[in-house]
Amino acid sequence: MAVSTSLENAIGMSGAVLFVLLASNIIISVIRKWTPNSVRIPVFIVIIATFVTIVELFMKGYFPPLARSLGIYVPLIVVNCIILGRAEAFASKNSIMDSIADAFGIGLGFTLAIVIISFFRELLGSGGIDMFGFIKFSIPGFSDNPISILIMPTGAFLVIGLLLALFRHLGVMKNE
Repeated sequence: MAVSTSLENAIGMSGAVLFVLLASNIIISVIRKWTPNSVRIPVFIVIIATFVTIVELFMKGYFPPLARSLGIYVPLIVVNCIILGRAEAFASKNSIMDSIADAFGIGLGFTLAIVIISFFRELLGSGGIDMFGFIKFSIPGFSDNPISILIMPTGAFLVIGLLLALFRHLGVMKNE
């Protein structure tokens, strides 16, 4: 949620998470039968950390502004519960093809969620969208007085709460 202040950050983080999830799921699925239970989690963490390091170096080399913007949050992918959880719950128990499908499904769900949150945070918190310098638009009259709390850390929670309320109102989410 911390990187969801702009669509650029959201897309960059989504790409990183999708790559790490896909690559680690493949490797973990391949070695699942040879990994002893006593060292399973440390092995998974080393595999995930390796791919996170690859992503971090790639971003620093080819996308320095994005790497600076995401900062410490890229290395924190290593301890992301989504990635380690899918490695433990799915990739370590299923075939390579099933693990690839799972990685894409979870990764695309993560991407959709963070992009929606980022869209509203940037649009309403900054008064407009400026993505990669070539997609720019703003809300006339609103860009002078944006809701700046939305680009602060609290704004992510406010946007998520409002989106949950909207989804519940629209019937996307059911009362349980």
